[in-house]
Amino acid sequence: MTNQQDFQTFQFSTDDGLMLSGRHYGPDIEQDTIPVVCLAGLTRNGADFHRFALLLSDLDISVVTLDSRGRGQSDRDPSPANYNVMRETQDVLILLKHLGIGKAIFVGTSRGGLLLHVLGNLAPDRIEATVLNDIGPVIEAAGLRAIAAYLGEATIHQRLEDLAAALKIRHGNEFPILDESDWHEMADAISQPTERGLEANFDPGIVAPLKDMDFSQNPPDLWDAFKALTNKPLLVIRGENSLLLSAQTVEQMLEKHPNAKALVAPGQGHAPFLHHPTITAPIIDFIVARGTESRIV
Repeated sequence: MTNQQDFQTFQFSTDDGLMLSGRHYGPDIEQDTIPVVCLAGLTRNGADFHRFALLLSDLDISVVTLDSRGRGQSDRDPSPANYNVMRETQDVLILLKHLGIGKAIFVGTSRGGLLLHVLGNLAPDRIEATVLNDIGPVIEAAGLRAIAAYLGEATIHQRLEDLAAALKIRHGNEFPILDESDWHEMADAISQPTERGLEANFDPGIVAPLKDMDFSQNPPDLWDAFKALTNKPLLVIRGENSLLLSAQTVEQMLEKHPNAKALVAPGQGHAPFLHHPTITAPIIDFIVARGTESRIV
């Protein structure tokens, strides 16, 4: 279970009246430091980054994680149409204002990485560097199809151990490197206790558009939006078994970005656990180097 003494929770109000929730790990956010802001996937929340945030906070790095609207501890939106990348990116800007963050190193997993494509166009000066976790300008239809399939299988479990076992059965082939504690942590992060048992911790309205999506072809690419990220250092992480981000797309990202690096997460699919020891060191090195460079400049 997550130890809430490891972080401070906070809440803030959006300009359309929702109350969103987040976590702050590590030292206070100062004007002369660059915090790390972590944005989660489509139906996930800031708890996904818990162990990763602890690793960074142990190095005296401030880390902020966000439960986007409709996820985790944040309010659900009465208008499901607001579950879109533009609205959610605007929420990120409100988050930065609330915490007094002028510039940050951003880590975006899946949907969170799509928000960073938009943020790079809306407010490029707020980005010190970017980590894209298994997401890029081209989203593979096969990956979306797989996401739609398992989100459509949502069931209620009475025990966290049962949910963890179900997750392992569903995703184990993609993530052979994970151990029992990883599956248990995933179960804890994505569920909430209700009168009926443990249920998914997100608004079902978020995934409604997937039901009507045409998976016969890839959605429109985001190469034009990606250009806004090419002025700042970038680390691209791809799960070795990912169906959402192809190796070919990663190669093209490196070709188009003058200061980008790529990292493959062995034994993981979509989306990699950032705290796994096989990939932690280079991710932390990238973040620490960017923070150091910002203070020198």
